[in-house]
Amino acid sequence: MAGSCCGSARVVPRLDPAPCNALTQAAAGLLVPHAEVAGIAPGGAVSATRSVDVDVQAPAAGACPATWTVGARLTPVSGEVFGADANLQAVASGTWVATSAQAVLPEAGTYALSADFYSHINATTPWAVAINARLFNVTAGAPVPGTNRRIQFGNINDPGGGTVMSLQNAGSLSTFLTVTGPTTIRVEGLRQYVGFNDSTQAVLGSPRLGFVKVSD
Repeated sequence: MAGSCCGSARVVPRLDPAPCNALTQAAAGLLVPHAEVAGIAPGGAVSATRSVDVDVQAPAAGACPATWTVGARLTPVSGEVFGADANLQAVASGTWVATSAQAVLPEAGTYALSADFYSHINATTPWAVAINARLFNVTAGAPVPGTNRRIQFGNINDPGGGTVMSLQNAGSLSTFLTVTGPTTIRVEGLRQYVGFNDSTQAVLGSPRLGFVKVSD
């Protein structure tokens, strides 16, 4: 449509009808899409279980251009628990003993798990005893694959025997585990009587279990 004003031609622009054109011609005028960026305040979090938090900083009122600042930061869930010493001597050789180092992986995803502890064996020579440790998936009712570790082994056969010996060793283990939902994991220990005299004391001491989520 064309008209005239003060001797000059006035042209009313037409909209390109292509589907990719987001502008709309309404009876009252031209409709222009408006995008509003919404987000949490910088440093905030929607929940404690997010792996990534997105921060959005709005522009000042009336700013032109209206510049929005968007940033992201890693916020993986993590945790750590400590347990009491576990008496491995009170059960039969080859029996796994649950420790009180037990943690809940709060959501589905892949986690890096780590555990630390020390072992203690007391026995009279000659003796041969070993101590193992592992992680156990309480939710699944099965050991965490690949976590069975030999922490200490003693095979002492001194001439004449009769020597009381008390030996300790430090151990650790780590692995990755993928779960489909909240999962309880614990540290377990085992005493293995191999030969000669059995131990008189066997302990998996000061167990620690830690986890950090590494991917969804």
